[in-house]
Amino acid sequence: MRLPKITSLYGRIFAIFWFTMFLVLMAVLSLPHLDPRKARDIPADHYKRLVDITQSIEKKYGREESLAKVLFKLEGGKRSPKDPRPRFFVTDTEGNILTTQDRKNYRYRALQNFITSVEVPRQPQQKLYGHYMVAGPLPVTLAKQDLLLYIGVKWNEPPPFLLRMFDKPFQLLFAVMLVSTPLLLWLAWALSQPARKLERAAKRVARGEFVVDPTLEKGTSEFRQAGTSFNQMVEAVNQMISGQQRLLSDISHELRSPLTRLRMANALATRKQGESPELTRIDTEAQRLEQMIGELLELSRMQVDSHLTREPQPLTSLWEAILSDAQFEAEQMGKALTYSSLPERTITGNPKLLMSALDNIVRNAIYYGKDEINVEISSAESQVLIAVDDNGQGVPEEELESIFRPFYRVSTARDRHSGGTGLGLAITENAIRQHSGTIEAKQSSLGGLRIEIHLPLHMDE
Repeated sequence: MRLPKITSLYGRIFAIFWFTMFLVLMAVLSLPHLDPRKARDIPADHYKRLVDITQSIEKKYGREESLAKVLFKLEGGKRSPKDPRPRFFVTDTEGNILTTQDRKNYRYRALQNFITSVEVPRQPQQKLYGHYMVAGPLPVTLAKQDLLLYIGVKWNEPPPFLLRMFDKPFQLLFAVMLVSTPLLLWLAWALSQPARKLERAAKRVARGEFVVDPTLEKGTSEFRQAGTSFNQMVEAVNQMISGQQRLLSDISHELRSPLTRLRMANALATRKQGESPELTRIDTEAQRLEQMIGELLELSRMQVDSHLTREPQPLTSLWEAILSDAQFEAEQMGKALTYSSLPERTITGNPKLLMSALDNIVRNAIYYGKDEINVEISSAESQVLIAVDDNGQGVPEEELESIFRPFYRVSTARDRHSGGTGLGLAITENAIRQHSGTIEAKQSSLGGLRIEIHLPLHMDE
């Protein structure tokens, strides 16, 4: 018969609890059968030896005339408490002790207790008193009288394990803990494994990796339900993000058709009527709108299913070429761009988004910086820090937090006349946020703007 598999978390806890209680109950129930301090039958081999000793004594003293002399010889006078030889005690058939020694001796008190506690008086039994074992009665004839013989021996064996446990509560507690600890450790391990899987899956989602994990739907019923709900949530988030990204891409693409027709109509009007300030203004605004739609399309292309495309990449393969190209372009513009060596670390994410984020910030610094740009990339523990400084005009303190908003332009040199649409830093901020990073604008020590980015490194590192 195959036992049913326990799949419930509470079922496992109760099973281990009742199994531990069962062990304790079995120990309690088996104690009376193992306790030598309770009167019990004499083992067969011991009983045979006692019968042989009784027959030997009866043969030696059975026909003596004086019972007192026989008792004196059997008792052996005064003996050391450490004497290992057995001691013999004699009673009449009514259970009265016959002795030539002091009856207040603890051995005689133990014998008296044994005589009164035996349920069947004539059936030989044995009982332990401290370290002294009393056995009997055995019928014997001494000095021509029918008597009963009891034999006492020093008990040198250690008490049974369970007996010691119940005599000393702390040892019993330790034994129960010793038995239950492996079960509790197994239970803790069984509980922690699905919990850790769920924790790792949650961390992946926090990093922007919306991947369904089938292993979450294994284990106890409670964790299976939690894992199933978690995977359903990930699928729902995937569909929602992908739907929003595709909607943005479709809208941006559809806006290009009427914009193209508008520019064609404006060109035809210019050809028929000639140049005019109004038509020139229409063409300028149409160009800006086309540039803006182009950037929106670029953003949507990068974001479509970007949360599903995550892979570990070395920092050097991601950004080394971008920094080298930016340095060359800065030199062509008469500006100096310096950058630090990249750490030999790995980051997990979407390569296109990560490359675009750094490229936007560096090119922004080249465009607005006067003649000096510095890029510092370093790693500390589980994060990588990117700092880009320029010596341009900078951004007012009160507008530092606003420059990452879409279409926001500041009122200084970084304004509408610079040709920007206000989407570059918004694209960068969105890419950094998708990778569980942070981006912050500060005043640079070079006099211009400083952009700081913090990104988490690969988990396995």
